[in-house]
Amino acid sequence: MNEEQTSKTPGEQGGQEPCLCRELLDQFRAHFHVTPEVKQHLTNSRVEFLKAVRSVIDARIEHLSAKPTQGTKISVE
Repeated sequence: MNEEQTSKTPGEQGGQEPCLCRELLDQFRAHFHVTPEVKQHLTNSRVEFLKAVRSVIDARIEHLSAKPTQGTKISVE
């Protein structure tokens, strides 16, 4: 193995940054017996977690992009 291969973390793939979800999954697999059924549940939960993060980001973008509402003009006598 070359230096680049030995310095990668277990969740790191190719030249990409490691995924926190993937690292957690790898640690779980290393310490517990993971059946194919459990593996599928963990993969599904990873996808759902990332969708939740995406929803939070989308909501924040929507909030920041919304134009402020104009107040009502009231005439004073």
